[in-house]
Amino acid sequence: MVKQTIQIFARVKPTKKSPSVYSVDEDERAGSSLEFLVPRDLADGFVNNKKENYRFRFQKVFDQTAKQEEIFEHIAKPVADSVLAGYNGTIFAYGQTGSGKTFTITGGAERYSDRGIIPRTLSYLYQHFNQDSGKIYTTQISYLEIYNEVGYDLLDPRHEAPRLEDLPKVSIMEDNDQNIHLRNLSLQQSASEEEALNLLFLGDTNRIIAETPMNQASTRSHCIFTIHVCSREPGSATLRRSKLHLVDLAGSERVAKSGMEGQLLTEAKYINLSLHYLEQVIIALSEKNRSHIPYRNSMMTSVLRDSLGGNCMTTMIATLSVEKRNVDESIATCRFAQRVALIKNEAQLNEELDPALMINRLKKEVQSLRDELAILIGEQREDQLTEDDIHKLEEQVKAFLDDPDPEVTLQLGPNMRKIHHCFSLLKVMVQDMLPSGGGAGDCCSPSPSVVPDHDISPPSAELKKLKDMLRQRDNEISILVSMLKKEKKKVQEYMTQLAQLSNGHLQSKSSVQSSSAVLTEESGGKGESSSPYGLRRQGPALSMGRQEAFDIFRRDHEDNVTIDDNKALLKQRFAEAKALGEQVNGARNRINELKKQLEQRRMQRAAHAVIGVPVAQEEPDPVEERLCGQIEEEKKSYKNTFGRLKGLRTEIEHLQLLLDRAKVKLQRDFSEWWDQEEAQLQELRSEGGATGRSAGRSSQQPTAPRPTRDLSLSTTSPSSSIPLTGDQQTDADILAFIRARHSLLSRTGQIQNESF
Repeated sequence: MVKQTIQIFARVKPTKKSPSVYSVDEDERAGSSLEFLVPRDLADGFVNNKKENYRFRFQKVFDQTAKQEEIFEHIAKPVADSVLAGYNGTIFAYGQTGSGKTFTITGGAERYSDRGIIPRTLSYLYQHFNQDSGKIYTTQISYLEIYNEVGYDLLDPRHEAPRLEDLPKVSIMEDNDQNIHLRNLSLQQSASEEEALNLLFLGDTNRIIAETPMNQASTRSHCIFTIHVCSREPGSATLRRSKLHLVDLAGSERVAKSGMEGQLLTEAKYINLSLHYLEQVIIALSEKNRSHIPYRNSMMTSVLRDSLGGNCMTTMIATLSVEKRNVDESIATCRFAQRVALIKNEAQLNEELDPALMINRLKKEVQSLRDELAILIGEQREDQLTEDDIHKLEEQVKAFLDDPDPEVTLQLGPNMRKIHHCFSLLKVMVQDMLPSGGGAGDCCSPSPSVVPDHDISPPSAELKKLKDMLRQRDNEISILVSMLKKEKKKVQEYMTQLAQLSNGHLQSKSSVQSSSAVLTEESGGKGESSSPYGLRRQGPALSMGRQEAFDIFRRDHEDNVTIDDNKALLKQRFAEAKALGEQVNGARNRINELKKQLEQRRMQRAAHAVIGVPVAQEEPDPVEERLCGQIEEEKKSYKNTFGRLKGLRTEIEHLQLLLDRAKVKLQRDFSEWWDQEEAQLQELRSEGGATGRSAGRSSQQPTAPRPTRDLSLSTTSPSSSIPLTGDQQTDADILAFIRARHSLLSRTGQIQNESF
């Protein structure tokens, strides 16, 4: 058992605006300290006793220049090592909205170096699994989202969820030992780092994200990414089960300061309420004489019961925004962290015995004892007594009872089965003798009604019934076995298709193509997504007008530059990987060629020795030494190049995930914008119909030409000079396209004017 307090760290978010006055002191032996200087406001009056200096102590404070790798090395790596040793671990980020919690836990989507704690921890764990050959590891992953106090499973592959409500809801159940069980939360088996990253990407795609006045991409829910690790040594019945919770809490925000309304206001209420319940639990745990801890107030505190004052090694990251308008929230976050640091956890080593291995071991031990006993007594014992043995025992018991000698004994030998059977015979005889009052010699032979069970044949009706029941059970077992084989075959086919899709995704170079072609293919396909878990079901192909609007929207989107940069970087990495692959193949070929030359040289020396040519056996052959040296150098070069190729492959996979995520976000933003434009156009549908009828009458005049090339040049009333068909639905679609195009061109022109 390991007793320790929750470790607390602080990270300051980089800012371009004028920050508040703060300082970081790294000279303290017990850790780092963070100090805020808040000058007094003269508007409060001359008599103002407001505190100006706020000083807080942490294990370490990461300033604005801290990198993601440094965060992982100091915070996540020790917790991951404890999970590999068999202890539970938790890392959670706490802070106001927009302070960098999601960036710290999950990472950014622009650069490979921006990977957060989750992908770096997955890479570290699977690297350890591959290097540790003395243990067998199995890994399972779950991803839980708590949105408005309702839990959702983000990794359920059986549901195609274009909306959050379509995901399976997770409920909490508690057993008699007060252990929490999450119903409907799936555990996905993950055999490699690539599969784990695909699960992370699937869960992040289904998360609820919205734009708020405080943050352009604010996560509106609490998310818990859990890694379950099971390890055992080969042949051992002892298992070590541990789990690692990586928690990304939603940010707290002041409604009066942000001015949110509608759905955002409802979400903010639930977020602040759940964080308030979390603070209540922290306060209750920090008080020594508190008997009741309010874990059940919210779903989040119930799930994190072990992480807060239980069997877990917990670490907290306080994310701070040091802008002047956010200094009060940053001080409140630091105060919360100081209360968290008072909580003590008792982490225990999670070891248990595997029941299946234990049963097999006991069976082997029983068989071994039987063999030893057979060696000692000189005969092999059967499980049941034979008919001859039973007949001999009955004669021995009868002779024992008829013999008047009081010192006579039964010679049965060291066989407990014979002894038990003789006692049963004696019991039957005594019970049969008591009612009749006869002597012992008169009842030596048991009556037919009290003969042991093996001598009684069951009635024919009962025997037939038992045979029918046995036949029915055999049929049921056969049906179940056939069903199991079919399901196993389906699983094998699914895994084969999954491997083919994954290999095709890694080897294809479709990510280097233009973003418009790729996005059109993704949105136009009628099948499912190429992701192994089916992220979204794509809609029908874009029409010509909508495709043109999408091209303009993509050109002005904020992520377009990031997508292009990632494509260029991915193309460069593909070229580097190809060059490294050629170097690896060349090194392998050179090694094989040198081995052939070495073998030929040794054969020549052996042939010279056979035919009598004098060869100095004691002196080493310089040619052979030179070939051996060249082989060693080529092997070193091969290992170095292969290691670089392996690292480059991991970076390429991550870049592809980032590119796919940016494309999905771009498509989703365009769909939301297009829906908004159509909704606004519905209000003008009646006006558009009247305009269509007037345009139809004007189109019947012979002198009026049909304007078809001026659609892209019209900047004034887009519906006044467009010939319509007269059909209400068709005219509405035409007007929707013209209005959307006009809005895009106006916005583009405005941006260009501002740039000039």
